[in-house]
Amino acid sequence: MLDWDSLRYFLAVARTQRVSAAARLLGVEHTTVARRVRALEAEMDVLLFEKSRSAGFMLTEDGQRLFVHAEQMETCVHNARENLSGVGQAPSGHMRIGATEGFGSYVLTPLAADFQRRYPHITLDILPVPRFVSLSKREADLAITIERPQRGPYVCSKLCDYALKLYGTPDYLARHPAIRHRDDLSGHTFIGYVDELLFSERLRYLEDLLPASRVVLRSTSVIAQYHAALQGQSLAILPCFIAAQDPRLVPILEREISITRSFWIYCHEDLRRLKRVTLLWDFMRKSVLGNAALLAGRGGALRYLP
Repeated sequence: MLDWDSLRYFLAVARTQRVSAAARLLGVEHTTVARRVRALEAEMDVLLFEKSRSAGFMLTEDGQRLFVHAEQMETCVHNARENLSGVGQAPSGHMRIGATEGFGSYVLTPLAADFQRRYPHITLDILPVPRFVSLSKREADLAITIERPQRGPYVCSKLCDYALKLYGTPDYLARHPAIRHRDDLSGHTFIGYVDELLFSERLRYLEDLLPASRVVLRSTSVIAQYHAALQGQSLAILPCFIAAQDPRLVPILEREISITRSFWIYCHEDLRRLKRVTLLWDFMRKSVLGNAALLAGRGGALRYLP
């Protein structure tokens, strides 16, 4: 019979494609991971991985078939653990949430801290990163992103719309020609993304909005762009949930320049049934709804549920 503990090691290697990364994920030595995978292959008399110097451990056809069953077993184990934890006990467990860097740092993290205060037996990992988080590799249990996933066994829902506006410091505006119309922006410099490293076309708003703009500083990080704008040397298009909370930045041409984007929340369909996932999902939806003004650029401070 298959040993579930061995399958945990198999899943970790399949998702990270590295024995060392799987070992860090599981909190064991890399030699332990390698030994357990070899033992599983010997037990099943199949080759589960092909090793490549560039790509790491890649699943064979047999490995891919086992991966599907192992994920189903993992979900059953999670569900069993939760259902048998005892009726009436406080919700408990661990979750990892991935989100875009700006939203993850300025909205998700403080709201997650508020959630954890209310449910102290649930522990959280927050991953605010300037890229998409892979749920298929189980980098996270729940994700908030700017694009709806096109395929996969996921439950997905639109979380909210959010606005971006053009911002600068009062000092910058005092030292440069007045900006009364969009045409006046031709004499100004901007901060933006590194075009060839964009993880989503939804971030190409500066080029779409001001195609002739002169970008003098680029970064893959929206937080880096925010801090660069604070130096008062150039203008930047920033999410209102970041810039509107900082009185050192002021919006420019609010009626003419306003961009709307959306956030989507999703998780694996099997995990959606877990109580702790449902609690966090519903809490985030209610909390974000209560911050509609901040996200739309009409308010300047994050608000919490009563």
